[in-house]
Amino acid sequence: ASTVKLTKHEHACVVLEKDGARFVIDPGVFSQNAADIISGADAILITHEHADHVHEGAVTEALGARPELAVYAPASMAGLFSAHAGQFTPVAAGDEFTIGDFAISVHGFDHAVIHPDIPTIANVGYLIDASVYHPGDAYFVPEASVTTLLLPTSGPWMKLGEAADYVRAVRPQHMVSIHDLLLSDTGKMINGQFLGEQGLTGIPLTQVEIGDSLTI
Repeated sequence: ASTVKLTKHEHACVVLEKDGARFVIDPGVFSQNAADIISGADAILITHEHADHVHEGAVTEALGARPELAVYAPASMAGLFSAHAGQFTPVAAGDEFTIGDFAISVHGFDHAVIHPDIPTIANVGYLIDASVYHPGDAYFVPEASVTTLLLPTSGPWMKLGEAADYVRAVRPQHMVSIHDLLLSDTGKMINGQFLGEQGLTGIPLTQVEIGDSLTI
């Protein structure tokens, strides 16, 4: 199998590349250069509608400039891109699609609960090549073996103990920290201690600097 290059951008945004195909997951407003991140992509995958996961302006502009660019997202987001409806594909748990040689399946239903007073919204996770899993903002356990888990490690809904239990349930071979823009350097260090190989999970947690890549 061809190796996949994963590039980490701000917060939950990652770019995956393989055999000339390239797509971006969750380019949000915390990425100042969202337009640049999107520019070389064949497709944009969005887990849910929160602005830290979708830079509406940058995505809309890219759709207008490139009619071949495709967006995959929960159906509830169709209105956001209604001006480019032909480029929007609604996805839900159980769906499968391809981007180049990438095979992608969709998992999960709802965003994690932040507080009972905040309505729950749709959230999907994407499993790439039956190997790499991006859960969006939910600790949903896919019915699949996961090699690399992109683990949300901060956020208003996230709790460290729940993160550890989530990793134990998914049982990946390794993890990459995402959704981590709220963390200080100390917070990242503590997360690494609690959630990493020497902590509660026994599984290596890689913390990638913004803009850096790794091969998975």
